[in-house]
Amino acid sequence: MSTFVLDGRTMQDHYWGIGRYVFHLAHSLAEIAPQENFRVLYDPRAQNTRFEFSRLQDLANLQLVPLPINARAPMEQMIAWKRELLRDAALYHAPYYALPYALEIPLVVTLADVTPLVIPGEMPNRAKRMMYRALNRLAARRAKQIITFSLAARADLINSLPAQPQKITVVPLAAYENFAPASAQEIERVRAELDLPPRYLLYLGINKPHKNVLRLCQAFAQVQTDARLVIAGHWDARFPEAKIYVATNQFQEKILFRHDIAEANLAPLLSGATAFVFPSTHEGFGLPPLEAMACGTPVVCSNASALPKVVGDAALTFNPTDTQEIAAALARLLEDATLRGELQQKGFVQANKFSWERTARETLRVYRKVTDENSPHL
Repeated sequence: MSTFVLDGRTMQDHYWGIGRYVFHLAHSLAEIAPQENFRVLYDPRAQNTRFEFSRLQDLANLQLVPLPINARAPMEQMIAWKRELLRDAALYHAPYYALPYALEIPLVVTLADVTPLVIPGEMPNRAKRMMYRALNRLAARRAKQIITFSLAARADLINSLPAQPQKITVVPLAAYENFAPASAQEIERVRAELDLPPRYLLYLGINKPHKNVLRLCQAFAQVQTDARLVIAGHWDARFPEAKIYVATNQFQEKILFRHDIAEANLAPLLSGATAFVFPSTHEGFGLPPLEAMACGTPVVCSNASALPKVVGDAALTFNPTDTQEIAAALARLLEDATLRGELQQKGFVQANKFSWERTARETLRVYRKVTDENSPHL
């Protein structure tokens, strides 16, 4: 029996994707490996309205340990000397490039992507980008093994850091269990709560440059339809271009913005959409299309980076840099009910190819590889 430490301080409202990854990984690991112990760190001071820690506390082989130190804060380096946190631990898994670098036990790090190094506009401040590169390089060099989510992300790590190929394992993600077709009542509740029209095309995500939201708005403006485009998710005020475009061209009735959607509203929001659109120019994995498919919503998305492998033949795809092609794809899916039905059925099949049990088992395989390598050989 081994004890694995998983840094879960990102299980809080501030960290959207990483927090969800760590929470579901912790739960799934403990379920599939009852013979192992998992020590999961969390920040008790952080605002958390999204994660039910009681679900973790109910697992006999999982221990939630409070650690009131901010992720990415200089003070987190002190973790390396907190003996009570690391006592008898076989390894430490950091889900993020910022971590306690001086750990004396083996380290596994998850590097989901290095988008700011591939797309400099993602982090326009050159000094911050240099620090980001340095910290990712240090994490990659320090780690015994690196987990990432796709072959495309693996290639980026090798080319941009560079990271050693033999240290990188691809472990795909999966839609979370709460993503399933919502009832008509739930769909209507969320539609009323968010003041949405009967027919809408949905984008769900942040508005950073690689998400391509401005070009999506420009493409949708060309589509003749009674449907509306809903831009939902966290809004980063550093990148206001899409809102400026909509306001300048007076498209407020055609393109709607809805931010910071409650976790309980995500599946009904997706389920009620006529179609889901994901126009990213770059993705380390691209989980939202799978979540939409699991909810029974037809998907139209970019053909760039990791997305083609994620969606397979279950989505209508387009070149994310070609506004005309995006507009044509959106119009086709909105107009063709037969195509939407076909993609819906294919989407269920595609989403079911991925599971959190598989994600946990492949992660545990990485843990065991590290611990086997670190064990003394007679």
